[in-house]
Amino acid sequence: MQMKEILDYIRPNIRNLVPYSTARDEYKGEVGIFLDANENPYDNGVNRYPDPMQKRVRNLISELKNVDKERIFIGNGSDEAIDLCFRIFCEPGKSSAIAVSPSYGMYKVAAAVNDVEVREVLLNEDFSLPVDRLLAAADDTTRLMFVCSPNNPTGNAFPMEQLQELAESFNGILIVDEAYVDFSEKGSLLPVLESYSNLIVLQTLSKAWGMAGLRTGLAFASEQIISYFNRVKYPYNINVTAQRKAEEMLRRDISAQISRIKSERRRLQEALAGCRAVERVFPSDANFLLMRVKDAKKLYSQLLQAKVIVRDRSSQPMCSECLRVTVGTPEENERMLDIVKKYIP
Repeated sequence: MQMKEILDYIRPNIRNLVPYSTARDEYKGEVGIFLDANENPYDNGVNRYPDPMQKRVRNLISELKNVDKERIFIGNGSDEAIDLCFRIFCEPGKSSAIAVSPSYGMYKVAAAVNDVEVREVLLNEDFSLPVDRLLAAADDTTRLMFVCSPNNPTGNAFPMEQLQELAESFNGILIVDEAYVDFSEKGSLLPVLESYSNLIVLQTLSKAWGMAGLRTGLAFASEQIISYFNRVKYPYNINVTAQRKAEEMLRRDISAQISRIKSERRRLQEALAGCRAVERVFPSDANFLLMRVKDAKKLYSQLLQAKVIVRDRSSQPMCSECLRVTVGTPEENERMLDIVKKYIP
């Protein structure tokens, strides 16, 4: 099938959209007398609207990720970028999207909000990526394909070669969600971003960077796609406080924290595998472990009673009797382990 130009994937009304613009978009300076936006003029730290294009934060991310700033979108969490994918590329009631299953639940939620059919394709039995079945699920209505790698809740990252094969073969927009990539040894697609005009890579500052409370997500794509993200997004989607704090925290070195989390992940995997109530702990490239246990509902309840909160993923396809446990501090992990070790199904 011949690949289309990216413009051919974009909804006609979005192609013709005249975006809302502000005088701050036109003014490039840092200091001035701002009489354009009907703000309270008395400085209290948050009396001015934030930079609508988050220039300072984007510059930092550009340096950290070695990606041109014009290829970077900053959203109110990755969920904003996911929603924008549907709003930009999918016709409500007409278009379809593909997603692997089990995976992150917001793909289906955003699709439902935008009245887009989602075709879920089960992972292989070993949680590996079913490339042929994913491609076979597409037809002329299909605009998007979502692949989370490392995948949530299974924890495994997919080989780069397979993801690139999807980008080359899929006649649509491939979205690879790399929320947990900082915990993986298998690498990111960012170094090959320029090779695929139909590729969007999602990342986040919520996980490894420890900014979940700031709700700051990232999308990387061609300049053309990012320009449409910026047209459709709300004008001031990242607030002043979030931008300032993100700028401050992006200057930290997080390598030691990531190393500790990965070390704890290995320790937890071994310790949990030795518990009599645990039937299997699945390999993980993320900051969590998926484990199959005897009577997940009962163990989940016992953990909850002890104020240890995990996720029961038993209702997910292929995840019967499975709990997902985030890697915490050593002390938090010991508390969780102590309960699991004493648990009697």
